[in-house]
Amino acid sequence: MNAEIIAVGSELLTPHRQDTNSLYLTEKLNDLGVEVRFKCIVGDDAEGLTAAAKLAMRRSDIIIFSGGLGPTEDDLTREAVADGLGLKVQRDPAVLAKLEERFAQRGMKMSANNAKQADILTSATVMPNPLGTAPGQWIAGKYDGQERLVMLLPGPPHELKALFEAECMPRLRTRIPPQHIATRTLKMAMMPESQVDARVAPIYKTYSDVQTTILAGAGEIQLHLRCRKDSPAEAEARVAELAGKIEDELGDAIFSRKGETIEQIVSYLLQMRSMTLAVAESCTGGLLAERITSLSGSSRYFLGGAVVYSNALKTQFANVPKALIDRHGAVSREVAASMAEGIRKRCLASYGIGITGVAGPSGGTEQKPVGLVYIALAGEEGTQVVERNFPGDRKRIRQFATQQALEMIRRALV
Repeated sequence: MNAEIIAVGSELLTPHRQDTNSLYLTEKLNDLGVEVRFKCIVGDDAEGLTAAAKLAMRRSDIIIFSGGLGPTEDDLTREAVADGLGLKVQRDPAVLAKLEERFAQRGMKMSANNAKQADILTSATVMPNPLGTAPGQWIAGKYDGQERLVMLLPGPPHELKALFEAECMPRLRTRIPPQHIATRTLKMAMMPESQVDARVAPIYKTYSDVQTTILAGAGEIQLHLRCRKDSPAEAEARVAELAGKIEDELGDAIFSRKGETIEQIVSYLLQMRSMTLAVAESCTGGLLAERITSLSGSSRYFLGGAVVYSNALKTQFANVPKALIDRHGAVSREVAASMAEGIRKRCLASYGIGITGVAGPSGGTEQKPVGLVYIALAGEEGTQVVERNFPGDRKRIRQFATQQALEMIRRALV
């Protein structure tokens, strides 16, 4: 079975509110083996809501509406869904009595418009909402000859979650045939998305029953594999088979197979080899140290370092010779290498990393444009330096630079 989630509320179409309910609902539906095929946000507009309801009824087995069940004039979900499904809305005396009792227990007089929350679609089953005044509604029936399950849920997340767990999940379990979804996430660092796809597309295209999605972030590519089968073993076996073939193709370019971050992998490798790390950062301003120390227990392998933004501090804290900076400039291959070597020796670390570059948006020149970054890794086996021209704004360039640094130490440890 497939599902569609419709979040209702004009506030969700502004920069100030985010629809988090659909994330929770997707996770719960996936646990039942249900694939969420569509999500949409509709403002407080009767015509738009009705159109969304009609479209959802044509293409989805399960339709969940969240929000728009309040007492105000802009709460239109009940009426719009009724219109879309060809149903009527009737005021339920039992629900109204419970509403009045709820207000009375709190010593409050119920406003007349609250009675609107007792309006129930014909053929709907009322689902009590212990945390709010708007009850949920469950509708099961046929639409154009197709079985459909429709749920109307309140918008506040704490109300929606409690109601869905108590009322919707038990009902869904009795109606959904056994299905299981297996997933796998493979992560690569500092590889172009097009290059990854060119290598693995010939493999995953032969698995029509496994959905493969490629996501690209700042210096990270993720391959999400997803398969739905009648049994967990069958789904897991199919995903594992495809993942294995992709791993054979990409080799050690894959740094994570179980969702770990690159920081976690570097942490694991450093501890496994009883090695330590120190950093000297210029354009990244401490971001690399922040990413490393975001993990509990990082003191076991991360000795520390310095943010050496000025040339004077590059010399003072990372032992970079002033003559080297004068000759090559602060943003140079030579200075990055000297920073890595200097901080390694100063901190008595197994490895040292040096990063220097132009993060922008100002400070770039024709010879050294914004985005030019040198990342160096110094160890017992020597020093390697990578030159990169990263795209994007200041935040993105700094993220790319730290990702490259973490990938360099990972590969050295592997």
